[in-house]
Amino acid sequence: MNRQANAKFNIRVYGLFMNEKDEVLLTDEFQLNTKMTKFPGGGLQFGEGTIDCLKREMLEECNQSIEQIVHFYTTDFYQKARYFENQQLISIYYEARLKPPINFKISTKAFDFPELKNGNQCFRWVKIKELKADELSFPIDKHVANLLVQQT
Repeated sequence: MNRQANAKFNIRVYGLFMNEKDEVLLTDEFQLNTKMTKFPGGGLQFGEGTIDCLKREMLEECNQSIEQIVHFYTTDFYQKARYFENQQLISIYYEARLKPPINFKISTKAFDFPELKNGNQCFRWVKIKELKADELSFPIDKHVANLLVQQT
């Protein structure tokens, strides 16, 4: 029953951070020579729990502690990983709050950095009611954006 000997799972953990203005936090990044807009978060490391992963990612990316972490959605369909061969992507999303004070810059426009250099990243708020799935770069994020809009 060897379907693919080298097949692996790629597990990603993301935060849906909302504020009192009914906005959700997005990150615009330039990674792997590609512009991408997504929810904040990243890859689960072996031996790490999913909530610990989200906490670590937020500390690494923006020196920000988070709280009130509640599961929102886990991928329930097959999604091939875009950047890795023979990998199935599983994404886990949590609703959470940024623990005051906010320790990072929040931009008012997409891709608000001086050059397209791998590793550049910025954050911005988008009104949930105005969130359009097509603004996001990845299929699972698009699905979650639709779920979030339907919920409001």
